[in-house]
Amino acid sequence: MDHLPSSDALPGIRGLTSVSSKPLLTRDFDVHPTATYEGLRAAHGPVAPVDLLGVPCWLVLGYAEVLEVLRNDARVWSKRLADWRAYTQGTVPADWPPLPAFRAGGVAFTEGREHSELRAAWSAALRPFQDRSQDPARRLEAELRRHADELIALLGERGTTGRADLADEYARPLMLMAINRLAGFGEADEDVLLDIRRLLDGGPQAAEASGRLMDLCGRTCAARRSAPGEDFPSYLIAAWPDCTDEQAAAMTHLLGKLGDLTVTLVCATVVEVLSEEAAGALAGGMVRETVNRAAMVHPPYANLTFRFALADTVLGGTVIAAGDPVMLSVAAAHADPSFAGAHDPASVFSSRAHLAWGAGAHQCPGGALATTLATIAVERLQERMAWLEPALPPDRLPWRSSVFVRGLRSLPVRYGLREPSPAPPSRPSAEPSEVVEPASQGTLRRLVRVLRRTGR
Repeated sequence: MDHLPSSDALPGIRGLTSVSSKPLLTRDFDVHPTATYEGLRAAHGPVAPVDLLGVPCWLVLGYAEVLEVLRNDARVWSKRLADWRAYTQGTVPADWPPLPAFRAGGVAFTEGREHSELRAAWSAALRPFQDRSQDPARRLEAELRRHADELIALLGERGTTGRADLADEYARPLMLMAINRLAGFGEADEDVLLDIRRLLDGGPQAAEASGRLMDLCGRTCAARRSAPGEDFPSYLIAAWPDCTDEQAAAMTHLLGKLGDLTVTLVCATVVEVLSEEAAGALAGGMVRETVNRAAMVHPPYANLTFRFALADTVLGGTVIAAGDPVMLSVAAAHADPSFAGAHDPASVFSSRAHLAWGAGAHQCPGGALATTLATIAVERLQERMAWLEPALPPDRLPWRSSVFVRGLRSLPVRYGLREPSPAPPSRPSAEPSEVVEPASQGTLRRLVRVLRRTGR
């Protein structure tokens, strides 16, 4: 990366104000973003000017360039909102849709010592669940398998064959239950779980849902100070005793994003499972490898939130002025011929050099946990399904309209269930006993019903 003198000394460097940009979010982008990225790459090279909902930014398309920015140690690139020139000058519209997420701050929008301390606390709180040798991780995985089997059993109530939306009837309720468990909210309540969904959708109900969840996170974190449990808030407070309840609540709040990434990854993996390319890995029982392949082909975070140039610099042959925002396109980087052309799509093994979880100081600390949860979800489907096929061709699958997250709104499939293994014989009781439905299955049944009724 080349550094240049200050733009004040070089009047020709005017940043984004010196170039024209076209809207990124168009109908074509919603339907086929890859074509949009390739059109921008052909016209501009690895860095292209775009208009994001009325705000100009640089979209970084090249694999090498995306990795270069991600690996930066904040000498040139910053995630602090205060380093965005247009924002500090007041030219970013107050109602710009992504602005509330940027203003929320937290570990994702800090740098330096503050970021290191927040990330260390976040990582320490997740470690008991990511380290599969620890009891909390084993118990979480066991619960997830049980919930997965309960959801598949609900499908089986219709018969051994049928149609289903594996997004709203499997992946979303399953991961909402996992996030509820991690956050330590106690007995799962579908209203709480739906608030997590509303927050992740980012629609008109997101602000109110976020407020309710922040309040719940705050009350949960306050309670854990005197009565720690086996959950993220308890481990966070243990790792960061000086944090306020508000700080702990904000960190716990981030679990919702991790859940959204995992839902997206589960659905993308099922799409891979249904493709011929993944057949080799599945034949070898390598579900985790298929999850990794899905993260590479359909990265959950297609485009990352802004970085801001701290000094005039050159990236991929393009002059970036101090204060200009850049948005790193992981999806475009994975399609860059310099990266995609180096990997055999027929290979059972997929590249570990993908950027689905980022890289450098801001690499997603929950990537390993998301991969494990997604692997379990797909393994249970593979175990319980005799056959599974798409109900729509790949080019007709409904994707979410979002610049940051590329995930399916629904995943319609046709399926055939394997016959369940016979239960061991039990001794007859003297008194007839009433069959008691597990509490989690009752919650899941209601949650699936609401998710289907309020589908995206």
